[in-house]
Amino acid sequence: MTPKEVIELAKKNDVKFVDLKFIDLPGIWQHTTLPVWRLDEALFEDGIGFDGSSIRGWQPINASDMLMIPEADTAVLDPFHANSTISLVCSVYDPITKQPYSRDPRHIARKAEMYLKQTGIADTAFMGPEAEFFVFDDVRFDQSNPSAGFYYIDSNEAAWNSGREEYPNLGYKTRHKEGYFPCPPTDTLADLRAEMMLTLMASGIEVEVGHHEVATAGQCEIGMKFGRLLPCADQLMWFKYVVKNVARKAGKTATFMPKPLFGDNGSGMHVHQSLWKDGKPLFGGDRYAGLSETALHYIGGILKHAKSIAALTNPTTNSYRRLVPGFEAPVNLAYSSRNRSASVRIPITGPSPKTRRIEVRFPDPSANPYLAFSAMLMAGLDGIQNKINPGDPMDKDIYALAPEELKEVPQMPGGLEVALDNLERDHEFLLRGDVFTKDLIEEYLDFKRTKELNPIRMRPTPHEFVLYYDV
Repeated sequence: MTPKEVIELAKKNDVKFVDLKFIDLPGIWQHTTLPVWRLDEALFEDGIGFDGSSIRGWQPINASDMLMIPEADTAVLDPFHANSTISLVCSVYDPITKQPYSRDPRHIARKAEMYLKQTGIADTAFMGPEAEFFVFDDVRFDQSNPSAGFYYIDSNEAAWNSGREEYPNLGYKTRHKEGYFPCPPTDTLADLRAEMMLTLMASGIEVEVGHHEVATAGQCEIGMKFGRLLPCADQLMWFKYVVKNVARKAGKTATFMPKPLFGDNGSGMHVHQSLWKDGKPLFGGDRYAGLSETALHYIGGILKHAKSIAALTNPTTNSYRRLVPGFEAPVNLAYSSRNRSASVRIPITGPSPKTRRIEVRFPDPSANPYLAFSAMLMAGLDGIQNKINPGDPMDKDIYALAPEELKEVPQMPGGLEVALDNLERDHEFLLRGDVFTKDLIEEYLDFKRTKELNPIRMRPTPHEFVLYYDV
């Protein structure tokens, strides 16, 4: 859309408000709302000011003024406001220089796409994320008191509630790790997912599939069509917004937290990726699994830098509750055709080179998509530029390997602290083309260490009382 078309859309739908959204450094949408009389073409040029010192990971208070400018091609009629509202995603700028703000994740994704073209390798990077999520019936948690802390999750469909008095309890609970994928009445969320899918499609997102996932207690997946890197990141943020709000309207709560349940599967975000140039696919060829040499080198870059980009693709302490060796999680840095135990998989897609792609399986949906997609692209491009050999494929069941064989397979970091240390050591490839900046990397590392890692490190957990109270 053009600004003029956005204004016409607002008039046609008798819009009362304009909601402006932008993303902070950790990856959460922020917003402000304007009355529709302020929607004119000048808004798309001048934007509106806001306090950047109140946004996580951004400006100090003595340089707090920032500018958000809406992007016309992101306009969507928001389905959740009581009054007719049009939603626009914004990019962030310095109000004095009018230059894009270097810590705006959306700007980083735009620069990644520009750098791809500058390399001459390709002109388009496609991303196809599969963001899993949980839907719960009740969640409570608190850590505000220094002498107490807890979390409590409840799900009407979970196996652990098979014996609960529900007046009446009708049975048909999801057995442990058997959520993939029985029909209703065991799957109690089919209608809710359908409502999510309808809302997404009404918002312009092409939905391909929706189903229950492996974990009990309401784990779900809704698949959407791949897209160009920057618009796909916008689309993923809208996807999360719709899922959370449809669940809330239904009296439930949805979370993209990677590992909310002990002992059950976590939520991943497998990301399908391919490069194209002049309308032609570059990943199809006559090498392993129908890949080209370019695709294999791309995989080599992903595997080489996986331990550092993990700080961006798996950016929370909770991410590493999912990435635990010995469970069904892609912790092993290997690639394979069909083998879901490898961290990079080549899906079976048929003979057409247009469908040939790779699937990076270690990311999770807590990631800021603009940063995660850009980091994976930069790692893959480094692999192509330096012809990095990914080694031999791993077509065995990695989980069934003998310990002496498994020792030879490198693994993802065991925790966020290790991932951050790896990013600090290995980030030069991210700085090429000024895609990521030193300033952003330093701020990101400091934010994660001081605001997330240290607070977690200082707090006892319930299980520590189980283990150590009687020492």
